[in-house]
Amino acid sequence: DPVTSVGVALNTAGRAVVFAGATVCIALAGMLVMNLRFLDGVVIATTLTVVLSVLAAVTLLPALLGFLGPRVLSRRQRRRLAEQGPERGATSGLAVRWSGQVQRRPKSLVALALVALTVLALPVLSLRLGATDQGNHPEGQTTRQAYDLLADGFGPGFNGPLVVVAEGAGPDAVRRLTARVEGDEGVARVAALPPAGGVSVVQIVPTTSPQSEDTDRLIDRLRDDHLPRAGVDGHVGGVTAVFKDFAEKTGERLPYFVAAIVGLGFVLLLIAFRSLLVPLTAAVMNLVAAAASFGVVVAVFQWGWGLELIGLDRSGPISAFLPVIMLSLLFGLSMDYQVFLVSRMHEEWMHTRDNARAVRVGLAETSRVINSAALIMICVFLAFVLSGDMEAVVAGAGLAVAVAVDA
Repeated sequence: DPVTSVGVALNTAGRAVVFAGATVCIALAGMLVMNLRFLDGVVIATTLTVVLSVLAAVTLLPALLGFLGPRVLSRRQRRRLAEQGPERGATSGLAVRWSGQVQRRPKSLVALALVALTVLALPVLSLRLGATDQGNHPEGQTTRQAYDLLADGFGPGFNGPLVVVAEGAGPDAVRRLTARVEGDEGVARVAALPPAGGVSVVQIVPTTSPQSEDTDRLIDRLRDDHLPRAGVDGHVGGVTAVFKDFAEKTGERLPYFVAAIVGLGFVLLLIAFRSLLVPLTAAVMNLVAAAASFGVVVAVFQWGWGLELIGLDRSGPISAFLPVIMLSLLFGLSMDYQVFLVSRMHEEWMHTRDNARAVRVGLAETSRVINSAALIMICVFLAFVLSGDMEAVVAGAGLAVAVAVDA
């Protein structure tokens, strides 16, 4: 009857929903570890949305189902229910056959999956964080056309000049610095502006583009070599230097972020399933899926493999804040799949105490839910690719691959 079935569903699937929602909130809250203040609003708003969705799922939805009763079914379903009684669990179909195949050949499938994921993840070793600019826009946009005209007319470094600012530096010190910088092979032009208020400014145009690794090395040489040797206590700024520093700081804090979300997720699954192996397996699978997705992102958007297929023609470094957002979303989604899958297995095991049957039935009965949920998210993320914005395209393609791999 409807009331009893709602109670059973809340005690089983409802518990899975609560834990799944909690993992998403943990993944989002992990972004606070990065200390990126512009993400705080995103974290708060999205976490509140998840909390309200979970509350609605375990209160409003069961109440409506209990109130409506059999009227939620179609007339045909109600007629069949009256004639044949309740349907039993699926005993045939693609999902059942697939779960049987997995259970018959576990070692060979594990080996095949690990080889495939390793191949996908290898490019992540070359991941370089940075920033995109107008040079990554589609050729038809006026911002890209203006960028290319400036690069053709004044050199690629003109789109990302560096600025050295020094307080209290005398004219002789500025001249020494200018002479040293002019002799650097990575510098196209140097211009010392007239000092004002005791502050001296030297503008430097690199020979390479803002996204080039050579430009990053030039910034390091200015800070570590040219400024100290010229006796100038100055600072290297400009948009290019700002993005370089932001990428370095983000990269330094990224391991703490990953450790926070994986560790808290592990504890949550430990409470949910009272097992060490289940949360450990989930954590490892999440990390492997994330590595595979970032490997694809590096191969396509940093190396340029197949970039023209999605309407872009210029590769570059990966925006520094994208891994943070992508890892949060991926961790939340993939943990959801783990919770739904293992919850159904655990429920079947509690009824039968047959581990092989529990694994087989759990996979067979949740695979449709997981695949449908994954397909929805893949479609949503692939829609980002149509935007033409480099950062949205990278995030959308990377997340779509990650969800597909994880599912």
